[in-house]
Amino acid sequence: MTRKHPMPFGAECLEDGSVRFRLWAPQAKKVELCLPSRRGGLIPLAPLPEGWFQLLSGEASAGSRYKFRIDQKVEVPDPASRFQPSDIHGPSEIVDPAKFDWRDQGWQGRPWSEAVIYELHVGAFSPEGDFAGVEKRLDYLADLGVTAVELMPLADFPGARNWGYDGVLPYAPDGSYGRPEALKTLIQAAHSKGLMVFLDVVYNHFGPEGNYLRAYAPQFFSSRHRTPWGDAINFDGPASRPVRDFFIHNALYWLEEFHLDGLRLDAVHAIFDSSEPHILTELAETVRNSFGPERQIHLILENANNESRYLGSQAKASAGWYDAQWNDDIHHALHVLLTGESDGYYSDYSRDPACQLGRCLAEGFAFQGEYSPYHHAVRGESSVELTPSAFVSFLQNHDQIGNRAFGERILKFAQPARLRAAMAILSLAPSPPLLFMGEEFGAETPFLFFCDFEGDLAAAVTEGRRGEFARFAEFSSPQARARIPDPNSAATFLASKLDWDSLSRPGHAGWLEFYRCLLKLRREAIVPHLPGMPGSTANFRVCADGSLHVNWKLRDGFSLGLFANLKEDWAGDGGIPQGHWLYASHPSLEDCQRMPPWSVVWMLQS
Repeated sequence: MTRKHPMPFGAECLEDGSVRFRLWAPQAKKVELCLPSRRGGLIPLAPLPEGWFQLLSGEASAGSRYKFRIDQKVEVPDPASRFQPSDIHGPSEIVDPAKFDWRDQGWQGRPWSEAVIYELHVGAFSPEGDFAGVEKRLDYLADLGVTAVELMPLADFPGARNWGYDGVLPYAPDGSYGRPEALKTLIQAAHSKGLMVFLDVVYNHFGPEGNYLRAYAPQFFSSRHRTPWGDAINFDGPASRPVRDFFIHNALYWLEEFHLDGLRLDAVHAIFDSSEPHILTELAETVRNSFGPERQIHLILENANNESRYLGSQAKASAGWYDAQWNDDIHHALHVLLTGESDGYYSDYSRDPACQLGRCLAEGFAFQGEYSPYHHAVRGESSVELTPSAFVSFLQNHDQIGNRAFGERILKFAQPARLRAAMAILSLAPSPPLLFMGEEFGAETPFLFFCDFEGDLAAAVTEGRRGEFARFAEFSSPQARARIPDPNSAATFLASKLDWDSLSRPGHAGWLEFYRCLLKLRREAIVPHLPGMPGSTANFRVCADGSLHVNWKLRDGFSLGLFANLKEDWAGDGGIPQGHWLYASHPSLEDCQRMPPWSVVWMLQS
């Protein structure tokens, strides 16, 4: 079968063999199609109302390369290009999605209650560094016990290596990873093994190199709102309708044409929209209304503002059509408990991290409208009524590792016993857990910030990266900051690639078995009780001895209990609760009256 998302812009292959080219260029007086394969090379597009230009041509077909020439001055790639074989500054290639033969007709996805997410960077995950390299490891991931592979952003970026958040052509998977057909092959293979595939998408900014939109459509941007990357995307000003459609169709494109199972929307707190409906609302409603109820599609947010209004049941007549949000609060509280660090945003969690961890486990956010000293503002909205499935929990991800100066994973500065206790909590709690590539085998390779800019931009990025750490005592001198790896160096990227050979060493194999056992226990004992689990059914308390107790009432009359001692002293003077023990971190705990340091007990009772 074939899958094709019809778009109101870009290059579309038509049934009669011709190609329709369409570009929104409200600032341009003249737009021409550049076809290197055509003698003369230039064909004018006809102007249409409201800044649109269009051409129907029989002189191009799938595989043809093309650009648009604006006002006889500058040649630009198609902003809706499906593929850029020569990177972001080169010509776009016409792709006919009908030529890919899909064979996963029976795949409709998996319920969100089964989600166990594995985040990876395509370039750094495998020795090959491409889509085929990920495909080779799918059996490994399925055996590990994850149910969803989350790919860091793929939108075409400058150069050969990048985290993906500097993409400028959001419809074109980056050519360094392979052709679009290779990505489709990866997704189809994942589905054959029962794995969902999510994609991280960036709708809050374009990267600093290769964005030609200002040359012909400056209306894409708004100076009324500012982001860390400059002017915001124009979602609410004059001429914003085509801008909104550009990103809404991007979401539909990935979900339909690539048969992805979900999207993770990056940093939506940097998306500004004072109109109604909000772009996040319209996007979610359009996605939900575009696919049948049998299709399991999941939408996930990253939102530093802790706005619970966007989360919840699809039955709500509001924007509550997002399945979940990455929960930074639970990471920060756990990180402080494990490491004692209190710099930067960790300062908000240093006073009573055990209590904040308990609140995250029972209610979602730690900050639900309280004042944040670090942000100098009130942060968050009430989340107590939301189901635990609305919060993705993690101890490691690309940000929390890569935003450290040397990209260290948490095993570099937290004792293994502490990490095991933390993962025993996150893996078995009702909220869906997320793993970052390699953490399951105790990977020692860092995940550094890397990119591939050139010239003045490269120098500015390197200096800016090192300057971010100037306020830390360790990097107060220029000499100390010079030790921070250069993001533009190929060596920085190569150092971030996973070392799969380490799996043959005993310590790493032990970590892998630990994660496999936890995820197997989650799948068999916890997941069956999660579908339909409501909110407002959990409570927590931090006892006088410092131990943490959390209890959840599940949908089917069962209750799930957690008892954890996350400190160096013994706890539990009142004895350890007795009942059906689902998990105990220490084999001798059943014979103990007290809990040893960094110990965890899970109980499941009807």
